[in-house]
Amino acid sequence: MADPFEVRMRFTSLLHHLNASTSSALKAASYALKHADYSDDLHSCILEQLERNSMNNRANIMYFLPALCDVARDKREVSYGRMMERDILRIVDAVAPDDGSGAANVKVVRKVLRSLEGKGYLQARTVGELEEWIGGRDLVDGGPVSPAQATAAAIDPLVQSTEAAVLPTTIRSTPHSTARDPYNVNSGIRLDKRQIEQRIEEDRERHKRAREGIWAVQQVSSNLGDDAEFERCWEEDSEVDEDDLQLMKEEAEERAVALEYEEIVVKGGTAGD
Repeated sequence: MADPFEVRMRFTSLLHHLNASTSSALKAASYALKHADYSDDLHSCILEQLERNSMNNRANIMYFLPALCDVARDKREVSYGRMMERDILRIVDAVAPDDGSGAANVKVVRKVLRSLEGKGYLQARTVGELEEWIGGRDLVDGGPVSPAQATAAAIDPLVQSTEAAVLPTTIRSTPHSTARDPYNVNSGIRLDKRQIEQRIEEDRERHKRAREGIWAVQQVSSNLGDDAEFERCWEEDSEVDEDDLQLMKEEAEERAVALEYEEIVVKGGTAGD
């Protein structure tokens, strides 16, 4: 039997190294399912990492939750889904705090909540209440914030004075210096250039992966006889009318001509031999 402390430390490391790749999320989810006997302890690791790590890592853990629930459902393990549902308020508050530090994560929270709702892990009423609860948390100083906006405010040399050409390596705590520090966007929140660039790159990777699977139709039923894609196409297609019949007739005539031409070519080649 595995050592509980070792399991906890290993899972914490996997959470800390989550990124935009699907493999990192599946690796952590598989590890959690492998040690489902410690599900309570591993769930507490998730909560601790959400409350201690950087905002980028909190967003990665938020994206990780649907993957964990999917793997757990496939293995018929209900504990992780139930604990996630029980502590969803605490999770949302940790990923997008109301102090403005997680303003860029509000969009992440909304997206993951809708994903959890669509997969049946959360009720629609719960998601609606949570979205209403975090309303306004994506605003900083009265305006919306995004990683790109934060980057422009924090590292654009055009908005920095000549005195601040060389960025400081320490956080200045005086009111005057905090007010003029371009890294302190709101309430003394310091934005790290490396974290900003990492967040933009991860968001770009997730957006690219979303475009790759945008055509896919979710198969709700486990019955192979129920084809969700076929049913959608059937509902979206219009009824056959005279124009469709005329088009089919013309295509059939063109195909007949093409077959006759192919037979002539084949016979001519045979005669030549």
